[in-house]
Amino acid sequence: MTSIQPGILQPVPSHARYLVFVLENGSDPRPALERLRESVDGDTVVAGLGPALLAALDARVDGLRPFPALTGPGVEIPATHGALWLWLRGDDRGVLLHRGRELEQLLAPAFTLDDVVDAFVHADCRDLTGYEDGTENPEGDAAVSAASVTDTSSPLHGSSFVAVQQWLHDLDAFDAMDRATQDAAIGRHRDDNEEFDAPPSAHVKRTAQESFDPEAFVLRRSMPWTDGINSGLVFVAFGHSLDAFEAQLRRMTGLDDGITDALFTFTRPISGASYWCPTLRDGRLDLDPIGL
Repeated sequence: MTSIQPGILQPVPSHARYLVFVLENGSDPRPALERLRESVDGDTVVAGLGPALLAALDARVDGLRPFPALTGPGVEIPATHGALWLWLRGDDRGVLLHRGRELEQLLAPAFTLDDVVDAFVHADCRDLTGYEDGTENPEGDAAVSAASVTDTSSPLHGSSFVAVQQWLHDLDAFDAMDRATQDAAIGRHRDDNEEFDAPPSAHVKRTAQESFDPEAFVLRRSMPWTDGINSGLVFVAFGHSLDAFEAQLRRMTGLDDGITDALFTFTRPISGASYWCPTLRDGRLDLDPIGL
């Protein structure tokens, strides 16, 4: 029996650790992926494979493509890529650290750890600015349809595509705004999370999922991060394709109508990558679609 990796549909955990690996030049990733297949449960560890890894395997997943580097009016969206992405989920930061070390050793020498970000839940799933995150997330069957391939005739049935960005907040700049300006940037009142007649640059106006044609629904699983000095949000959006995320990103950067998202007044992305998240088959990563 195949199924979506369950961590994708579950609420975000108390703590998370995101690992990005690169593939060493000339290395054969197959033995490491065989070991990973036995070690990823899709629950405490969610796995995503990047375009560079599939290219090294001479494999193809329809719909997976490199993250788009975009430039809009006064804003830039970087593309940083990665061969393999692992989202470690749990309640104990120390346990996640040790689990990450085990996975790093498991994947060596073909894969090298390139980036690590630790994340956590703030208040009742709020961004560090104090605003609720993921308010418009679909639920139930709608979440499954938004986050995974539901075509039963497709070899990718049950798998997901994910876009991952690390956003760096300027909390000093945000705190310097009065409450009305902060609310207008988001498009919701922070106290009650209610939308209001905000300007077209408000984030909720830029990303209203039902306002796109076709509608651009994704399942967000974002979490705040900090390294002790800097902080922000790890934006994670799962979809049955990358189309919805990319449509939202283009509008945020002003490429559709010249209006940039007001988020850029206090935060900016410093990374961006896309991955394919295979299904589980009998509790193991199903790598059959890529010939493993």
